[in-house]
Amino acid sequence: MSILVGYLPTPVGEAAVVAGIAEARLRGEELLVVNSVREGALVDAAAASQEDLARIRSRAAEAGIALTLLDSSHRDDLAEEILGLAIKHDVSLIVIGLRQRSQVGKFIMGSHAQRILLQADRPVLAVKAGTRG
Repeated sequence: MSILVGYLPTPVGEAAVVAGIAEARLRGEELLVVNSVREGALVDAAAASQEDLARIRSRAAEAGIALTLLDSSHRDDLAEEILGLAIKHDVSLIVIGLRQRSQVGKFIMGSHAQRILLQADRPVLAVKAGTRG
């Protein structure tokens, strides 16, 4: 089996990758990392750069974890894309990052993380970025 990490090139995304690597190592499973970008977007801030992906590959290799980077795109529903990939690859765990949002922001924009947490048919590990001071 494997562990699926939803990755964005943000501190929250980095925390999800770190947690995913730790879980993969603990469970002896492969790590699948997906950075799903909006289909048709000319510029997408959520797109991981080659440097981001190289850093993830390096971290996984240092931990002795097999890593597969999944190419994916979504139209409107990122949560559905993540949940679909979890089913397609029969993962044992989904790892996502959480960021702080106001109640109004959640109401207007919705929450992909909340939908993944509520609709997943397998365990979900939700992590927040650590604060360093």
